[in-house]
Amino acid sequence: MDIKLTERQEKILDVIIREYVNSAQPISSQLLEKKYDFNISPATIRIEMQKLTDKGFLLQPHTSAGRIPTDKGYRLFVNNLLEKKSKNTDEIGDWLEKDIKDNFKFIQSFTRHIAEETRALTLSYLEKEDLFWTEGWEEVLKEPEFEERDFLLNFTNFLKTFENHIDELEDNSNINVYIGKENPLPKAKDFSVISSRYRLPNGEEGVISILGPKRMEYDKNISLITSLAEALAEAREEYLLFEHKIIR
Repeated sequence: MDIKLTERQEKILDVIIREYVNSAQPISSQLLEKKYDFNISPATIRIEMQKLTDKGFLLQPHTSAGRIPTDKGYRLFVNNLLEKKSKNTDEIGDWLEKDIKDNFKFIQSFTRHIAEETRALTLSYLEKEDLFWTEGWEEVLKEPEFEERDFLLNFTNFLKTFENHIDELEDNSNINVYIGKENPLPKAKDFSVISSRYRLPNGEEGVISILGPKRMEYDKNISLITSLAEALAEAREEYLLFEHKIIR
């Protein structure tokens, strides 16, 4: 059964998730009171945070600590994002290389760019050649979660499993977001994946995925993947038009 939140609770949850993504620290009611004007008393903020915790959207890691999002909290946040339109299409179009004479350089280029923009590990897979491109290790390892050796080891193992089972991801053109235990692969409870199929201008198909800790910039990452898919679709239309002119 779906649990409905009030508009105020959704607003508070949205703010807590964004603050936690930026700081990697549990978010306290005192921080919300000082930084945001919810037009309610500090006591009401605490009550609403407790309600969000009781409903499973937030977690209090320690008795005296603030709150952090749960998988359920992230899921509501992501569902709201998926309803919004991409914001970065023009930016993607500016750097996306339209010359696809060399598929490998083409894929490596947009994979590297996505990795740089997201500060996450970005993986591209080309089905016909069964090849992977992975970019972004340097950036993702700067995230505080990777200071724990076990976290890094688990992530490395998860990446290997992901590569081996990438064909098991949902086979559609939509953006799929797997949060923690939602991941169809084992030992993925600490990680999130944003994945989408794409088609190169010459028709070859592949998958691009962003992998990292659950504490990732979902809004920016989803927007970039959406924009990439849109820009590739436009590039394919141009390619087909060019081919049609040549044939004629």
